[in-house]
Amino acid sequence: MNWLLMNESLQVYLVIGVLLLCIGLFGFFRQRTLVGMLINGELILAGASLNFMAFSHFLAPDPVTGQAFTLFIMGIAAAEAAIVLSIMIGVYRNYRSIETEDLKDLEG
Repeated sequence: MNWLLMNESLQVYLVIGVLLLCIGLFGFFRQRTLVGMLINGELILAGASLNFMAFSHFLAPDPVTGQAFTLFIMGIAAAEAAIVLSIMIGVYRNYRSIETEDLKDLEG
């Protein structure tokens, strides 16, 4: 199979995007630390961005819409990372741990 033809297929990008999304979801629910959850959340957003860009490139009459959605997702990801990192610093200062199991008294 010719690699150049395979790269120009919508299905290849969609499979990679769904794979990133599934790895992110699996890791998000499997991780025990807040840092791991943050990284896997970023993988979920990267998979969604890749799918938006693939649909925009192959199917949309105006590819700017997919690029705008992807830029919006990147902005949300940056804001999420900043907020989660500040929460992690606050949690570490109070509990001296970032393990999610040690935060049982936060349940309400």
